[in-house]
Amino acid sequence: MTAPAIGRVSSSVDEQRPGFVLAGTALVVLLVFNGLLTFAVEVLYLPTYIGATPFPISAAFAAVINLVLVLGMGTVVSRPATMSLPVLAWLVGFVVCLTTGPGGDVILTDSWTTPLFLACGVVPAGWYLFWRGFVLPARNAGKAAGR
Repeated sequence: MTAPAIGRVSSSVDEQRPGFVLAGTALVVLLVFNGLLTFAVEVLYLPTYIGATPFPISAAFAAVINLVLVLGMGTVVSRPATMSLPVLAWLVGFVVCLTTGPGGDVILTDSWTTPLFLACGVVPAGWYLFWRGFVLPARNAGKAAGR
């Protein structure tokens, strides 16, 4: 006898209604765009100072916002590689800002705040993606095997 399927979410795209697939795709595109948009705002506030001391508060915002974007992608998609798309868009913006502009100006300079900004933007989201892709499936496989 099979269990009833009441309250279960179908995993196949064929079984879902077209409106939900369209809304999910729109949400994925919006979250990837938000990854790039939040980078633009964060990089502008990176050279913030309190008095004469650098205060890169946008690095902390990058850590939190990128993690929230990855968690938001987790509501739409299940693969960790697809969940990383907002962080990859963030990294594309980071690489673009490392290059010189047409007048020779550089947005991300060679100070200690730039590697801190990169680490805060990538490490928390990357750790969650690692946990979701490797640790959680291994833990679930251990429970299924009866450990």
